[in-house]
Amino acid sequence: MPQRILVVDDEPEIVRVLRGYLERAGFAVSVAYDGPEALRRARQDAPDLILLDLMLPGMDGLDVARELRRSSHVPIIMVTARVDETDRVLGLELGADDYVLKPFSPREVLARVRAVLRRAQGPLAVPDEPLYRLGPLTLDVARRVVSLGGAPIELTRSEFEVLRLLLSAPGRVFTRLQLVEAAQGEAYEGYERTIDSHIKNLRRKLGDDPRDPTFVLTVHGVGYKAAERVAEDG
Repeated sequence: MPQRILVVDDEPEIVRVLRGYLERAGFAVSVAYDGPEALRRARQDAPDLILLDLMLPGMDGLDVARELRRSSHVPIIMVTARVDETDRVLGLELGADDYVLKPFSPREVLARVRAVLRRAQGPLAVPDEPLYRLGPLTLDVARRVVSLGGAPIELTRSEFEVLRLLLSAPGRVFTRLQLVEAAQGEAYEGYERTIDSHIKNLRRKLGDDPRDPTFVLTVHGVGYKAAERVAEDG
C-alpha cells in the first residue's frame, strides 16, 4: 500500500507540480487549499506526511501545525516563501520535522519527504539496541520511548534523535551541526541555529530550567552536551 502525502497549498500550480512529482514517485497524494480543509483532510485521510504551506487562507500553516500537534505526531514539512528565520524557528518549535523555502526544486522536496519518512519509521528494533539512563531520565531506543521518573514524555522524532545522540555520550560536546544531522538526517545550510529550538523544546518537556539545566547543558560557542551525572530524583 503506497504511503499517503497530504499537500497543503493555496497555489494550484504548486499543488499540481508536487502532486505529479510525488505520484510518479509512487506516493498516494491528497490535497487541501486552505487551513480548515487541511485539518479535515488530515483527520479523514490519516496521511503519512504533510507538506504544509505557511501562508494559507482561513487559517495559516502555523495554526494548522499547532492544531495537528494537539492530537497527532504525523511528520510535517513546512513549505513557504517566508524567509524570516523567526517563522522557520517557530515552525520547528511547533513540531515541524523539516522546512523547505520557495522557490524549490521538486526533486529536493521529494528527497526531504523520503528522508523524513525514513526517520518516522525509525530503526528496526533489535535485541541489543541500547537503553540510555541519566538519573530519572530513560530513553529506550528499541521501543522509541522516553520517560522521566517513570512517566512517559512525548517527543517529536527530531527531538528524540537529538536526545538520543546526547545521551549516547554524556559529557561529550556535540556541535549544532552534529545535532542537526541527527535531527534532520543530513545537514542543510543555514539550519544549524534551528537546533536551539529543539533544545528549547526538550528542556521544556524535561522540566529543565534553561538558566540552570539538569540534563541538557549549553557549551557556549560550540553546542550542547548531556550532563555526566544526575541524581535519581533529578
